[in-house]
Amino acid sequence: MSRTAIVTGASRGLGLELARALAARGWALAIDARQVGPLDAARAELESMTSVVALAGDVRDSAHLTRLVDEATGIGPLSAVINNASFLGPSPQPPLSTFPLSVFREVYEANVFAPLRLMQLALPHLERDARIINVTSDAGVESYEGWGGYGSSKAALERLTSIFAAEHPELHVYWVDPGDMRTQMQQEAFPGEDISDRPPPTDSVPGFLRLLEGDLPSGRYRSSDLHAAQGVKG
Repeated sequence: MSRTAIVTGASRGLGLELARALAARGWALAIDARQVGPLDAARAELESMTSVVALAGDVRDSAHLTRLVDEATGIGPLSAVINNASFLGPSPQPPLSTFPLSVFREVYEANVFAPLRLMQLALPHLERDARIINVTSDAGVESYEGWGGYGSSKAALERLTSIFAAEHPELHVYWVDPGDMRTQMQQEAFPGEDISDRPPPTDSVPGFLRLLEGDLPSGRYRSSDLHAAQGVKG
């Protein structure tokens, strides 16, 4: 049976690697990203493996999310929603004492309000036992100096996801910490630093696949723990 997933922020980093893995496993995809060029490149690669629709836009735009859900449900029954798109905020990240409130609101619009809105829009179209995955961070549970904007937004995302899970026991709802990754966002978080020691985002993918295709209960997971628990086979 064909399965369809929405993956936001799928033109690079973890989002692109998740889309690649799902496409290789026969999932149909509805993907988005803000920049047209990288998104078109991702679509061209993925559509050689599966059915793909790609919609450029900002997840903070409710009309864009509505179109994304419409495009996804046009492919087939909606089996999964992966809220991967995130906004770091200023780089380097300022302390809370000087954090511009206008930008702070943008961080929350992208990292809290947008995932919730996509879940609201997708809910009537989800198959029973569908998966929702909200990508979070250890910054949502640990208090790191300089991470007040992004970290507090991920803490809010974790709480609202856990409540959504309690309200919808018919679904599998996960909030997942992918761990440190060698991505553009990670480099922006640590400008000028060498991040070559971080693992590539492909290392985080097997844990997500276990959640998407397994039967684990709703909850918070770290992708590294999931991968370790099932061995190196992925």
